[in-house]
Amino acid sequence: MSATPSPQRLSTPRALARLLTFARPVLVRLGLGGLSALGAAVVALLIPITLEWVVAGPIASGATTAVIGGALIVLGLGLAEAGFSYLRRWLVLGPATSVEFTIRRTFYDRLQHLPVEFHDRWQGGQLLSRMMQDIGLIRRWTAFGLIMLVVNMLTIVIGYVLLFQWHWLLGVIFIVSAVPLWIQGFLFERTYGSLSRQSQDQQGDLATSVEESVHGIRVLKAFGRGGHALRSFVRQAESLRQIEMRKARSIGVIDFWLVLMPELSFAVSLLVGIWLAVQGEVTVPQLVAFFAMAATLRWPIESIGFLFSFLLDARTATDRIFEVFDAHNAITDPEHPVTIDEPRGALAFEGVHFRYQDAGEAEPDLLNGIDLSLRPGETMALVGLTGSGKTTLTTLPTRLYDVTGGRVTLDGVDVRDLRLVELRRHIATAFEDATLFSASVRENVLLGRDDLDPASPEAERVLREALDVAQASFVDDLPDGVETQIGEEGLSLSGGQRQRLALARAVAARPVVLVMDDPLSALDVDTEERVQTELRRVLDTTTALIVAHRPSTVALADRVALLEGGRITAVGTHSELMATSDHYRSVISSFEREVQEERELMSPNPTSELDLLAVQEAMSARGADRDDEENAR
Repeated sequence: MSATPSPQRLSTPRALARLLTFARPVLVRLGLGGLSALGAAVVALLIPITLEWVVAGPIASGATTAVIGGALIVLGLGLAEAGFSYLRRWLVLGPATSVEFTIRRTFYDRLQHLPVEFHDRWQGGQLLSRMMQDIGLIRRWTAFGLIMLVVNMLTIVIGYVLLFQWHWLLGVIFIVSAVPLWIQGFLFERTYGSLSRQSQDQQGDLATSVEESVHGIRVLKAFGRGGHALRSFVRQAESLRQIEMRKARSIGVIDFWLVLMPELSFAVSLLVGIWLAVQGEVTVPQLVAFFAMAATLRWPIESIGFLFSFLLDARTATDRIFEVFDAHNAITDPEHPVTIDEPRGALAFEGVHFRYQDAGEAEPDLLNGIDLSLRPGETMALVGLTGSGKTTLTTLPTRLYDVTGGRVTLDGVDVRDLRLVELRRHIATAFEDATLFSASVRENVLLGRDDLDPASPEAERVLREALDVAQASFVDDLPDGVETQIGEEGLSLSGGQRQRLALARAVAARPVVLVMDDPLSALDVDTEERVQTELRRVLDTTTALIVAHRPSTVALADRVALLEGGRITAVGTHSELMATSDHYRSVISSFEREVQEERELMSPNPTSELDLLAVQEAMSARGADRDDEENAR
């Protein structure tokens, strides 16, 4: 865990002070904005004093000209207050949005650098709510809540001091009336702070539910489970509603006291003020000024509840943001990186152990002493039964996860000694679950080639070669060809089309080592054969580690490694292993049965509804079987 203290253990001021890192460049303008707000408050406090002079002088003497002069002075003070308020907004809005932008950019950058293990544990909706809602709340608090809370507190203090100039007893009445407010404020912080955290966490859970239902809309519709999803969503939404109601009741209580106590103090002050006037201890102009000052303080006092709840919401948002910033990241660049000037592509696993962080102590390592070496330019097929650790093994060369024992080397150099940018430039990965981005075909395929100008002839050549290898000529039939925006996660394309574009992306990266996790699983047999023919040409000069689920994929390889029980139990050519390993023959037989079943299911085409359902169920079961590491985890 991070050495930084947990935000929950910090006081509210110390927790919010962590935002200074982002606000420091704009502190001057924020400070000037605060001074402008204070100027507006001071001008407002001068109006009651001016009224005392007007009532005691011009009004008492009946001088019309003097009355008009006093009215103009009050008007001038009102205009000055409005001017200071406008200046405050002008000064703080720009810096506040700048702080928001900086936090949001840093947050996104942090998400990109945190390891896959972090993203395995965190819900997407929780991260999204922090990125959008919490950072937006911090911006609003910076621009308004922080400044107005400080200014209103100062206004109340200054106003209370001024109340004493007319009579000490009237001032004491207002001071005493503030005591219950401080007590209620203490109780409010304890209750509302907890509710604020519950609310914002629940909103993250709700965002996750929406995200999951949108991404899984095809499954929900196919199984007719829309109503079930709605009921689950309603339960979560109702939970959030109840928390918000508790928050509202908590705010209602503090607001009740913030309205009640000033009203009581007004009533008591009026009775005492009349008695003091009868006794000759205060004059009528002084009483007018006193109550005008008290009325001026009414808004600052009543706003404290709202601003205090805003403060606690901002504190909760800050805690949630810094939970991500403070998340431990063990997969970082080395302190003294090594550089491979001319990589050859020799990839080796030396005594590799791996276990997921949430695995129980009694569970064995998922990878339990892997020893495997790939020679430069060699194609190695990795085979094994479901749950044997094949997919996990493919995540280690690029440090998506770090080994928990042993090491992975590239040309004899531990991959942990290379900078991540260099490592991932030398080694590219094509995943079975092809993820595409809401961008053009060109941008998706050239994702790993930031060294190329997308509009250059060289980029066009690399793009076309990669598409040819992946047999992805279908892109030319899209509405805008390679400039077609393929939509969120590429769901507008078929599974096979997405896989071919993902494969083209890996090929276009021109890596020294290419790791492929069964990247052709969604292709039909004929398309797979054409892709493999092109891959043979590419793999002549590239070291490749391929997770195989079909005999045809094994045929691509120079050698085959058999993964069994978290260990490599045999390495050799296909014919050698067929002759010497019973387990290998069993695995290959399962591959052959799978291919045969697929051919029988797809040809001749099923004609009845029952046949179609059988095909769908069989294909779904096959897809589930291929998610071996997900099941193991």
